[in-house]
Amino acid sequence: MKYPPFLWIGLAVLLAACNNEKKGGTIAPDAIKPVAVTEPVEFDTDDPAIWINKQDTTKSLIIGTDKETGGGLYVYDLQGKIVNKVTGLKRPNNIDIAYDVLLNGRRVDIALTTEREANAVRIYTIPDFKPVDGGGIPVFEGEQQRDPMGIAVYTRPSDSAVFVIVGRKTGPADGYLWQYRLTDKGGKLGLDLVRKFGKYSGKKEIEAIAVDNKLGFIYYSDEQVGVHKYYADPAMNNNEELALFGTTGFTSDHEGISIYQSTDSTGYILVSNQQDNSFMIFPREGARDNKNNHPLIGKVPVSTLESDGSEVTAIPLPNYPNGLFVAMSNGKVFHYYDWRDIAKKAGLK
Repeated sequence: MKYPPFLWIGLAVLLAACNNEKKGGTIAPDAIKPVAVTEPVEFDTDDPAIWINKQDTTKSLIIGTDKETGGGLYVYDLQGKIVNKVTGLKRPNNIDIAYDVLLNGRRVDIALTTEREANAVRIYTIPDFKPVDGGGIPVFEGEQQRDPMGIAVYTRPSDSAVFVIVGRKTGPADGYLWQYRLTDKGGKLGLDLVRKFGKYSGKKEIEAIAVDNKLGFIYYSDEQVGVHKYYADPAMNNNEELALFGTTGFTSDHEGISIYQSTDSTGYILVSNQQDNSFMIFPREGARDNKNNHPLIGKVPVSTLESDGSEVTAIPLPNYPNGLFVAMSNGKVFHYYDWRDIAKKAGLK
């Protein structure tokens, strides 16, 4: 049997969602199918992260947000079963992970999420999910428009300094994103503002943010416009936009961004074409003559409905020898895809 028994509930949700009357439209007949569907959250899924257990990859975890007042973080095993959760948050939105963060003299892995109604970032240790943020760290202080939504982490290779990039519901045409340095505040973690950057069209919002740590770039989706690219290291003192790509071919909203690393310098950038129930694929390394030119190289129809957030890893995991792709779907669930299925469908090498 391909799916464990507890996943049949999630599959039933998926099949029901394929009805034409459901929000998100129809699933393409040739859409790839997930290997597993998670158990549902209480309210509404939004964004996943993948935590790799370096001691035992079979015990790696998927962490997803339940984005409603009273929602929280749901923790899944590699079969999609809920194994832990943190609830009672004030509308958590996006999530990201940092490894080997110095906290009170020891190294810990952490999950960071935005808490929109509290105008704060929340931080929890992994895998025990204990809060280490003093109850929440305020962001966008002094701004009229706050509402933090997107979040991503950049770890600088040269000194392992950790930076947190936060987006919001709305903001100025320039300086829309704020970048903070993560610091140890005597047993709890804090954020020190180091940079304001990033163009914004004003059309809708910016939610999905992704960081390529090895190549040192930040990408973010300007919904209904395209994907912006900037340098990740604030020490470069360069806030100029490097690229705006994916400006055509999307049905409406640009959403979740995931970066698949084939090698240290090559791979793929996947962007959710939300209302089309597909993912658009761009070269991570850019074009041969211009690393900041990211032409469309493929499109993959999936079984997710109106996917917001997504994440991918190339690290081999049980049942996913070439990597795992996780995408949010309507129906309060996340879908797990085998990277081999995505690569085959898109004709990737």
